[in-house]
Amino acid sequence: MKLKLYQIDAFTDRLFCGNPAAVCPLSEWLPDETMQAIAAENNLSETAFSVPTAEGFHIRWFTPVSEVDLCGHATLATAHVLFQHEDYRGDVIRFSSRSGLLKVTRDGDHLVLDFPVDTFQAVSIPHEIIHGLGRVPAEVYQGKTDYLLVYPQQSDIENLTPDFGLLGKAQARGLIVTAPGDEADFVSRFFAPAVGINEDPVTGSAHTTLTPYWTARLGKTELTAMQLSKRRGWLKCKLAGDRVLIAGQAMTYLVGTIEV
Repeated sequence: MKLKLYQIDAFTDRLFCGNPAAVCPLSEWLPDETMQAIAAENNLSETAFSVPTAEGFHIRWFTPVSEVDLCGHATLATAHVLFQHEDYRGDVIRFSSRSGLLKVTRDGDHLVLDFPVDTFQAVSIPHEIIHGLGRVPAEVYQGKTDYLLVYPQQSDIENLTPDFGLLGKAQARGLIVTAPGDEADFVSRFFAPAVGINEDPVTGSAHTTLTPYWTARLGKTELTAMQLSKRRGWLKCKLAGDRVLIAGQAMTYLVGTIEV
């Protein structure tokens, strides 16, 4: 069986930056084990699969080792594929998913993700995280799937050298580390060794936690963000009630077919 496969750099306006995601549009679902095998073969942080529905599309996301409940950059990449390569004619795509209804709107040269806001609460930091990061944060919160760790300044985030073996023992999908930004309202990095991703280049879903935190702290609902991975990523975030609007750009790197 031949299947289309795209590789998209998400949350960037140039190739070889942002976060690469594989996108595999389907007419019907493959067996779960086949989709997981394709994701492992791609060996990117996420591979997204989509199937048309009466209301839009259903979307699922796989890391090289497991299926996840939400992925922002692969959703952005999938919308880019549908708009640019699969002849989707509207300006809004509705995705059903394990995280409920998600929408992506075309807005000039940006795509805007409409995601549910995360809820989080202050917690004590587990010892393996302290030792794994090597730097004690000023604040620690736990959301639905991730820890949020807040540091005083951007250089704290840039200088982290995590021990991924220790961080992989944390009982969470991932760890978001953040601080006020020098060139953006806030900066972040995202570590998720527990799901096979030591450091994710740009993590849209993490901004469902970051946006409400920084909105409350900075006193404004529209924010600029930069993720400080080696590839760098740029996002525009807006808190809209119980939703977070996350805008970014995407670039096509690869268009091809696979045989399974």
